[in-house]
Amino acid sequence: MAGLDDLFAEIPVKDIASKLGADEGEVNTAIRTLVPALVGGVQHNVQADDIDSSNLESAVTAQGASGLLDGGVSVDQVDEQEGNKLVANIFGGNDSGQVASALAGTGAGGSDLIKKLLPILAPIVLAYIGKQLTKGSGSAAPAGNQPQSAPSGGGLGDILGSILGGASGGGGGGNNPLGSILGSVLGGGSGGQGNAIGEILGGLLGGKK
Repeated sequence: MAGLDDLFAEIPVKDIASKLGADEGEVNTAIRTLVPALVGGVQHNVQADDIDSSNLESAVTAQGASGLLDGGVSVDQVDEQEGNKLVANIFGGNDSGQVASALAGTGAGGSDLIKKLLPILAPIVLAYIGKQLTKGSGSAAPAGNQPQSAPSGGGLGDILGSILGGASGGGGGGNNPLGSILGSVLGGGSGGQGNAIGEILGGLLGGKK
């Protein structure tokens, strides 16, 4: 079943830390905040009526078919230039540097580390979402009412909800401090420290317009 823990398991933290010359613990802490922020950003785009998410949905499908997750992610396989484009696509045109500046000091680490991590994480996150979408459409739908193969907000929205369910639903704050962060990222707005990140991402996702 799609979920954040399953997604985290796909990310080669040690290899990424080694590539960036950064402390593995710091990289892991940053990833735990940035990955849900990326997934939450995708979900916001798909669910918002005033955002055309067709390019992002196409990118999800393309990354899912890219083979990046097959046999474990190799950091050297990740196209960081493509990753930077995906970050801008997710966060309302803001590039990795702008998103990093906004998120610095919110528990995700310093802006330099975030700026380097975002273009590596974005392709992995989208590839994971894309693979879950392919799995879902390939097996779940009965032959008679097969939906169009292009990902619709419905199918993609269900996958994103499933991935984020563990953090934004149940287990709440104690086990998962990201619960409150995601609550506010996704519009719930309840939860003190989470609100800061929620408001920042809200701005990046177009709330300032």
